[in-house]
Amino acid sequence: MTNPKYTLRELTLYFLKLGTIGFGGPVALVGYMHKDLVEKRKWISEDEYKQGLALAQLAPGPLAAQLGIYLGFVHYRISGATLAGFAFVLPSFIMVVLLGIVYKLYEGLSWIQAVFYGVGAAVIGIIAISSYKLTVKSIGKFSFQSFCTNWLLWLFFITTLSVTFVTQQEPVLLFIAIGFLYMIIKARPKWLNFRSINSVLFLQISFWNYESSTLAKIAIFFAKAGTFVFGSGLAIVPFLHSGVVTENHWLTEQQFLDSVAVAMITPGPVVITVGFIGYLVNGFLGALVAALATFLPCYLFTIAMAPYFHKIAENKSVKAFVDGITAAVVGALVGSVFVIASRTIIDIPTLLIAVITIFALIYVKKIQEPVVILIAAVLGILIKLI
Repeated sequence: MTNPKYTLRELTLYFLKLGTIGFGGPVALVGYMHKDLVEKRKWISEDEYKQGLALAQLAPGPLAAQLGIYLGFVHYRISGATLAGFAFVLPSFIMVVLLGIVYKLYEGLSWIQAVFYGVGAAVIGIIAISSYKLTVKSIGKFSFQSFCTNWLLWLFFITTLSVTFVTQQEPVLLFIAIGFLYMIIKARPKWLNFRSINSVLFLQISFWNYESSTLAKIAIFFAKAGTFVFGSGLAIVPFLHSGVVTENHWLTEQQFLDSVAVAMITPGPVVITVGFIGYLVNGFLGALVAALATFLPCYLFTIAMAPYFHKIAENKSVKAFVDGITAAVVGALVGSVFVIASRTIIDIPTLLIAVITIFALIYVKKIQEPVVILIAAVLGILIKLI
């Protein structure tokens, strides 16, 4: 390991700044890190950056946050990973808590309802586009050749899409089972036997059924969600929707959509929506526990895997497991889009806003999600109040 060209303080301040002004979602944030840290400042080498990006894509965890944690680990190990991750998440966490306070105070007013009337429809369009991009990236293009080549992944995708749509719940055990099944088919490890699979599944069942106070439930639920986020922050949507709205009834459908919208208009990782949700459910302590529980798996995976990543990246069994579970998670994300859209697109104006959002994100290349959200908010006010 070469001597770093920067201090730990400089690294922390950089991620604090990125977390404060970094808009555009995971792809944009990952691009900022490359431009700033590799090309401009030359703190991180191209190889180190590529290894971090590969690790972030391979392991569960929100992509941008996990890459930031890894880049902090490169030269300053655990202290660098901890400070980089904390500095990156802190600004957006503070923002969503403040927005949560405002939201709770004014939620019943007609103008705030009008704002989120338009915003909710725009969020549907944004998630739909993100779902399409994730599907193409994770499985393949919607083409006959892709269906033939990756037919098993497409089968997993369709299965979890259908299960999510019908049950309106996130099939966590199904994700795990699909990951193991694809690993067995593609690259079965020598140590694996069916007895070990059964024991793992029974362990998962007993864990997910754990009952305790609301705060403990928040911690367990959001830790589970953080463990099964691959790539994009929006991949967490089906988990959150099922647990927050359908199972625990912590939020209404509209409140959930508003939470996703808040994440879109704040900088930093999109997954920080968990802080807003946690605040609505159980105040500041709920926000803190939800955020810590969501990002802790990402942090632990990164610092545990980083020293041995060369061996892990070459393991065909690990790659196959990740490919299988990613296809399943993306399918659930698409399924959740249909579920949420069926409850949000309630009239012609909301349908038009959702459709216009989709076309804007496809054909207006430079437009960013926060801009779309703000335009939708204005449209909501114009439609409802004027």
